Amino acid sequence: MEKIDVIIIGAGAAGLMCGIEAGKRGRKVLILDHANKAGKKILMSGGGRCNFTNQNVTPENFISHNPHFCKSALSRYTPWDFINLVKQFKIPFHEKTLGQLFCDHKSQDILDMLLSLCEQFSVEIYLNTKIENIEKLSDHHFKIKSNRGDFHCQSLVVATGGLSIPTMGASPFGYQIAEQFGIKVFPTRAALVPFTLQPEDKEKLSPLSGIAIESVVSNERKSFHENILFTHRGMSGPAILQISSYWQPGEAILINMLPKMNIVEHLIQCKQTKPKKQLKSLLIEHLPKRLVETFINVDLLTQKLISIPHQELLAMGDMIHTWSLKPNGTEGYRTAEVTLGGVDCDAISSKTMEVKHISGLYFIGEVLDVTGWLGGFNFQWAWSSGWAAGQYV
Repeated sequence: MEKIDVIIIGAGAAGLMCGIEAGKRGRKVLILDHANKAGKKILMSGGGRCNFTNQNVTPENFISHNPHFCKSALSRYTPWDFINLVKQFKIPFHEKTLGQLFCDHKSQDILDMLLSLCEQFSVEIYLNTKIENIEKLSDHHFKIKSNRGDFHCQSLVVATGGLSIPTMGASPFGYQIAEQFGIKVFPTRAALVPFTLQPEDKEKLSPLSGIAIESVVSNERKSFHENILFTHRGMSGPAILQISSYWQPGEAILINMLPKMNIVEHLIQCKQTKPKKQLKSLLIEHLPKRLVETFINVDLLTQKLISIPHQELLAMGDMIHTWSLKPNGTEGYRTAEVTLGGVDCDAISSKTMEVKHISGLYFIGEVLDVTGWLGGFNFQWAWSSGWAAGQYV
C-alpha cells in the first residue's frame, strides 16, 4: 500500500490550490480525480476566459447557513494574493465589469499556471481514478481503495465540487463521504441558473429570444442591477442568474426594465413638448422595438401621446418598471454554474477546513455549504479555502 502524506479527492480549482500549498510545505501530495482531465470547470468558465476572481470580494457575496464561516479564509487569502500569482506568471487579464477579472486569452492559462505549480512542488495527479472505498483507521490515518490500487494517508481532503454541469463529471461523491462520516449535508439545488417559464409566458416571450436589457431584478430578499437576457427556453443573463440563488419555487420576481429613468414622468413631459408623437416612437428610444410590441397593446402604441389618459400611462409604467414574473422553475444542474447547499460548515473549522470531530479529514471548495455570487466569487472561495487547508494538511 502506497503511503502518502496528503490525498486530495478532486483536481478542480480548490483541490489544485490545496495541493500546491501542501506541496510547498514539503508534504507528499497526491490528487485523485475520476475525470480524464484536471480543471475541466476552470477551462469552460467565463466563456473560456476564466473569470478567476473579483476585486470586490466580501463575505456578503456568499450564501451559507453559517454566513460567518467564509470570513476567515477570504481574509487570509484575498483576491490580491491570487492576482499577484497571475501577474507572476505574466498572464494578461482585464476587468470586464463590476470587478470581474478575466484572462485576455484563454482559461487554459490559469490551469497551466496551477499545473506548473503542482509540478514545481512535486504534487502528483492521478486521473481516471475511481475511489471504491474510504476507511478511517485512526486519527490522521485513512485508507483509500481505488482502481489504481490502495493508498494510505495522514490527511484526506475532499474537494469534489457540487452537482452543477454533470457533463463535466459533477457527482454527489463529496456529500456521500460527508454522510459516511456522520457530517450533516444541507439539501442541494441548482444556483446561478437560468429560469424556465410558464407555458403562456414562454409563448408570449419566445419572440424576444436574444434580446438583452439592463434591468433591476428583485424579490423580497435581494435585488440585482445587471442585464437580463430573453432566451428561447426562458430567462437568463447576469441579473437572472444572481436572483436564482435567492429564489424559491412558486415565488414571483419583479423586473424593472428601465431602472435609470421613470418612463411615466418622461412621457408626461413629452405630452407638453411632443404631444402628437406616437407612443411607440417614444418608447423605442429607450427599449427594443420587439420588446415594446410584445408588452404593450398595439392600439395603445399607435395612439398620439396627447390622447392617452394619465391612468393608461401609469398602468404601462407599472408594466415596465414592476413587471412581475413567476418562473416555472430553473434549467437545473445541466446549466447551473454552482450548487447551493452542501456540507454543513458548522462541522468544519473555518481556520483549517478540518472536520472538527475527525482529525485529518478536510472539506474545501464548492462541496461546502458556501455559494458565491456570479462574477468570480466562487473561484475566489476555491482559492481561499484550498489555500487555508493547504497550510495545515
